Amino acid sequence: MDRNDLIPIGVLARRTGLAVSAIRFYEDRGLVCAMRTMGNQRRFLRSDIRRLSFILIAQRLGLGLPAIEEALATLPQGRTPTLTDWQKLSRSMRAQLDAKIQLLTRTRAKLDECIGCGCLSLQRCQLYNRDDRAGAAGPGPRFVLD
Repeated sequence: MDRNDLIPIGVLARRTGLAVSAIRFYEDRGLVCAMRTMGNQRRFLRSDIRRLSFILIAQRLGLGLPAIEEALATLPQGRTPTLTDWQKLSRSMRAQLDAKIQLLTRTRAKLDECIGCGCLSLQRCQLYNRDDRAGAAGPGPRFVLD
């Protein structure tokens, strides 16, 4: 392994925008793995920038830490993941991401009209959900979550 492939935690923090404490947290969770110098300083693979960037994106998408941990567990530890490794991870998450995209699209379309929650507070609700018919299908915003 080339020494240029290893970076200190401060460089990793600057490149990802994460606090050093957050990187240590992810290290404790096993999402990144530091190597130690003779002076016991942490050194990370440069490719850990991508791992941590993936975590930031996944969190912004609303994925929880268990789902992120499960996804990253498919990547090899101790070496830079290949394109094939990342494609495998991507394929494993595709259905989950597609479902989130559909929910976001449906929410964007329905938020300014009746969402089927039963409040009947908008004039459109009286048309789309007269007498709260959506309530018979179950609780919550039926027109968005169903």
